[in-house]
Amino acid sequence: MAALEAARALLVEAGPQAVTLKAVAGRIGRTHANLLHHFGSASGLQKALAKHLAETICATIRDAVIASRSGIGKPRDVVDLTFDAFDREGAGALASWMLLSGNEDALDPIVDTIHDLVVDLEEYSSDAQRSTTLALTLMALGDALMGGPLAKGLELPRTAARDRAEQMLIEGIAAGQVTQAD
Repeated sequence: MAALEAARALLVEAGPQAVTLKAVAGRIGRTHANLLHHFGSASGLQKALAKHLAETICATIRDAVIASRSGIGKPRDVVDLTFDAFDREGAGALASWMLLSGNEDALDPIVDTIHDLVVDLEEYSSDAQRSTTLALTLMALGDALMGGPLAKGLELPRTAARDRAEQMLIEGIAAGQVTQAD
């Protein structure tokens, strides 16, 4: 939908505070009232945007995981896509904005979509895989919010969190292969 793509563009360009019904309406040539009727409120728009972001991002990550499993891709591809989703694509800023504004239920679509991705990839029955998914997601979110300043303060390269996440994913894959071979 054009409104969600416009909201996503505003999110990336100017941050979550710029994603208003009025701004989105202006981007797509609609009226504020038209979007208010469709989404119900600014909170409804944010929730729809969170769902849209989660679905498009998880579809990309799903493809990277499948490519990695088939030997075409690498674990680093999965890490980079996850970190980029929270940083460059604005999911981290949107999530923190929604939490700070008391709109916690707007995170439900993100959590549900990640859950569905893990189930779809047949990794839900494994505590280790769910734990790895949790850690990777939280690392990406934390990196999006304060990774640059923290890495600098600790005198580490800017890629330190991604590098650690990649190592964790490689170790998780190796552990899963050992378990499957037993």
